[in-house]
Amino acid sequence: MPFQYYHRLNRRQQRIYRQSDGIEEVYLPNARPLRDAVHEIEQGLQTESKNIIQQGSQHLARDICRQLGIDAVNIKVLARRPSDDWGELHGLYEPADPPGTPRITVWMRTARRKQVVAFKTYLRTLLHEVGHHLDYEYFRLEESFHTEGFYKRENHLFRTVTSPEADTTPVQYELFPGQP
Repeated sequence: MPFQYYHRLNRRQQRIYRQSDGIEEVYLPNARPLRDAVHEIEQGLQTESKNIIQQGSQHLARDICRQLGIDAVNIKVLARRPSDDWGELHGLYEPADPPGTPRITVWMRTARRKQVVAFKTYLRTLLHEVGHHLDYEYFRLEESFHTEGFYKRENHLFRTVTSPEADTTPVQYELFPGQP
C-alpha cells in the first residue's frame, strides 16, 4: 500500500514509486569488510572521534558501492545537526551533475543537547542516505522516493552489515528487462 503522498505524484513519478516499492533487498556478496567498517564507525562514536567516524563511514559506503559495481559517493561527517522549527536534519544525499561526485552528509551530534548520536541511529541514517545513492546509481531510478520498499532495503542493508548470520542470498529482480 503506497504512502499518502503517492496520490500527489504525477503518473511518471507514480511509476518510479511503484518500481522502488517492488525492490525490497540489496544483495551484497561479501559482508565481512562491511562489518569491519561498521565496527570502525562504532569505535569512532564511542571515542567521539570525527576523523574515525568519517573514515569508517567512507569505507562502508565505498565498499558497498564497489561490491555493487557502481560509482562511489563522498561522505562528509559534520559535528552538530542543523535544526529549525521543522526538526533536526539527520542526513542529506546530494546527487551530483557529471562530472561531479554525489555527496552524503551526516551529523555525529544532536542539535539540542550536542550529544554524540547513538550508534544504531547514526548507522541507519548513513545507510538511509546510501540507499538514495543506490536508487539512482544501482537501481537506475529517476527519483528516490521514501517507499515501503526503500525502507525494507534500508533494513536489509542494516541487517547485512551488523549481523554475522545475516542472509546474503541474492534476490533476483528484473531491473532492466531484456538484459542478462
